[in-house]
Amino acid sequence: MVNDFPRLPALWQPALRGFVDGHAGLIRELAHGFDAPLHFVFPERFAGNVAAFQRVLDARGIAGRIFYAKKANKARCFVRVCGDAGIGVDVASAGEFAAALAAGVRGADVGVSGPAKADELLRLSVLHDALLAIDSADELARLAALARSRKRTARVLLRMLPAGQAGSRFGLSGEALGAALAFCAEHRAHLRLEGFSFHLSGYSAQARCSQAGLAVRACATARSLGLAPHTIDIGGGFAMSYAGENDWGAFLAAHRPHDYHAHKTFEGFYPYHQTPSGPAMLDAILGGVPDGETQPLADLLNAQQLQLMLEPGRALLDQAGFTVFTVQGVKDAADAKDPDGYGIVTANGTSFSVSEQWFGSEFLPDPELLPAARDSRSAPYRACVGGASCLDSDMLTWRKVAFPQRPEAGDLLLYPNTAGYQMDSNESPFHELPLPPKIAVTLDGARPSWRVDRFPPFPGA
Repeated sequence: MVNDFPRLPALWQPALRGFVDGHAGLIRELAHGFDAPLHFVFPERFAGNVAAFQRVLDARGIAGRIFYAKKANKARCFVRVCGDAGIGVDVASAGEFAAALAAGVRGADVGVSGPAKADELLRLSVLHDALLAIDSADELARLAALARSRKRTARVLLRMLPAGQAGSRFGLSGEALGAALAFCAEHRAHLRLEGFSFHLSGYSAQARCSQAGLAVRACATARSLGLAPHTIDIGGGFAMSYAGENDWGAFLAAHRPHDYHAHKTFEGFYPYHQTPSGPAMLDAILGGVPDGETQPLADLLNAQQLQLMLEPGRALLDQAGFTVFTVQGVKDAADAKDPDGYGIVTANGTSFSVSEQWFGSEFLPDPELLPAARDSRSAPYRACVGGASCLDSDMLTWRKVAFPQRPEAGDLLLYPNTAGYQMDSNESPFHELPLPPKIAVTLDGARPSWRVDRFPPFPGA
């Protein structure tokens, strides 16, 4: 009966799959040594994802800048790659700004987003020549006053309210955008308008292409006022696939409330298979024709000598990490509605370390069981996975996953592809449980090398 239940096997990058399969002993040794959940992160994979996005820009002949959306993961090693590769980092707080500088990113390569920025963040941005996405007239006036008082010129993008998402709380409406342009023209001694930005919900390549077309027109309007914009920032939201197309379709067709502990239901899930995704989605945006135009976006950008800026987060972290928990215990669930039975695994951490619960949803790719001893005679065993806290709602996995054998105390559970927005977004030392350390792994030798990813690198950084 277990084989009839829905599964969602994760996609794996071959080098990471080889690491898990070939170095289970090392993974187990580290899990035992740190006596906590662990996040394994792979900076080389991150660098490869950066290079894949850059290849698309180069192939399309686009002058482009990649900015890593730092909020997607706090690991220092990823920001260090940004500094070494010469790409930018998108931040939204003074702490994130300081972390980027400490990791070697130049102030001029920091993009600052977020609404109604704190005065300290505006000050850092002006002093370090960062690029600010401005969200309101009030913020623009505060920035101009600050730049004037410091005898500086602030670098500015005006953030546009998305045409198809009028309910968004972010961005300047058409009328407000016109007033902001006039303000930039009036205060050009202390505000340097470099272009326009936007961020869209969802994962539509065409919607981003069309909004970028509106930004191209906004640049023409700004130039008519004597300003010199040269950049369009299309934000992030690049789709990512965690599972194969057929597996995702089969899962959606098969899963039902009784496949989840307590018959839990969800309003929706992240689309765990999407196409186009990652760099291919960027190519689709550039190759698309914006609404109301006759040329592809790439041609419009080049004709107007405009630079494209993008802020991927999750897509740069694709296959760049996974999370390991230790099983603390297992018990059979008492559920009269489930005649097949299932178990409840308790892991040595909490659901705060698999942050899809932040969205009231479920991280669906199948966790893998790494047993201390494999039992070839054991029958498959279905189990959900709960955290070590005293909260009924603390579930890492509500779904009754079909494991190859019954988990036992001391076994490991591996959650695949968690680097993007899963690990660390919501982590808390609740119950005074330890926060999972991050282990940065390099796979460039016969034996993988590892180190603890500590940040900040020194007190006060």
